[in-house]
Amino acid sequence: MFHQYKLPNGLRVVGERLTHVRSCTVGVWVKVGSMNESETENGLSHFIEHMVFKGTEKRSARDIAEEMDDVGGQLNAFTSKDCTSYYAKVIDEDLPLAVDILSDLALHPRFDSAELQKERGVILEEIAMVEDTPEDLVGEVLSEAQFEGSLSRPILGTNELIRAYTRDDLLDYWQRHYVPDNMVVAIAGNYDWDHFLALVNQYFGAFAQADVPPVAEEQRIVSGRMAREKDTEQLQISLGYPGIAMGDDDLFALSVFNSAIGGGMSSRLFQRIREELGMAYSVYTYPTSYPGCGSFTIYAGTSPENGEVVISEIQKELAKALQDGLTEKEFKSAKAQLKGGFVLGLESSSGRMQSIGRSMLLLDRLREPEETLHKIEAVTMEDVLRVGRMVLAAKPSGAIVGKDARRYLALIGE
Repeated sequence: MFHQYKLPNGLRVVGERLTHVRSCTVGVWVKVGSMNESETENGLSHFIEHMVFKGTEKRSARDIAEEMDDVGGQLNAFTSKDCTSYYAKVIDEDLPLAVDILSDLALHPRFDSAELQKERGVILEEIAMVEDTPEDLVGEVLSEAQFEGSLSRPILGTNELIRAYTRDDLLDYWQRHYVPDNMVVAIAGNYDWDHFLALVNQYFGAFAQADVPPVAEEQRIVSGRMAREKDTEQLQISLGYPGIAMGDDDLFALSVFNSAIGGGMSSRLFQRIREELGMAYSVYTYPTSYPGCGSFTIYAGTSPENGEVVISEIQKELAKALQDGLTEKEFKSAKAQLKGGFVLGLESSSGRMQSIGRSMLLLDRLREPEETLHKIEAVTMEDVLRVGRMVLAAKPSGAIVGKDARRYLALIGE
């Protein structure tokens, strides 16, 4: 089902053909995110992602926007902890334009000094927006409390660093990380593989080999507790447990456990805290995996007067899960949710491109959809209980944001 190729310069190319669609989504993936930054480089990965859209050697920012709009396509990008991705979704006949523009963004950014000054202001506003979005802010605080190393730092960087970065800082960082061995070009949708390879060779073939940048520093989970005083109406509560690293088959068992505990409307935490007690509008859990480590996060937003009860109820539900495990109904429903979500995602060229691009970039391998479904189906109740107990047996990290936030930290169990 997959196509794979490596250019002579080391650039990996992957594809998954979907014959039932007329679209195709192409992505350029770079193994660089906030995990790869030193303390004095924090925010540079994201800053560069912004700046490439401000102009290239042959296109202005307006040209980039208008050329994609003229064919009804979609162009976007994101920076995460472990990667940066630039991607375009177009109808199949406009694939050459998509590859042209994406290569221009990744390989030929201008880093214009005047545009840099303007975009600096945009990023500072983005940082301010996180400060004004408590649900996002508590996630940043939890990362700082949970990890020692680059995972503890925000993707956006800090006000002080963003204000100080120069064009040379961005150019040097881009030259070190945007190299063929550190990148993947991925496509999913309706395409001809030979035609696509010819386009990739045309636009990326002259991309010179370079030294591979160092791998991200080793991350260490410290399970700390942090509070941020904020004059908000709600109290934001987030607990973080050590999770499962990317590529580990135990992720399937943890995902089943997550669905039952807090991954959906029928989950234990949603039913108990929102439906039965009416003490939170939003309460959920989610696993996150990175190369070499992972986390399992629990979130709830509630009023300060209900904070103690909500924390207590979360801990009671977790303790029940540790002691009694899941019911057969919960187990079957959680597996069905996981399979259903995966299969529905297969119908999107964007979703498939995201999946294969990230997997090849970070794991250097692909997993057939049938293999993934088999892995989900093979999860047993014993697997779920083993992994769930392993995760929840660890000391949790804690983050609280809101009024009088510090007094709630003592309520988070060991």
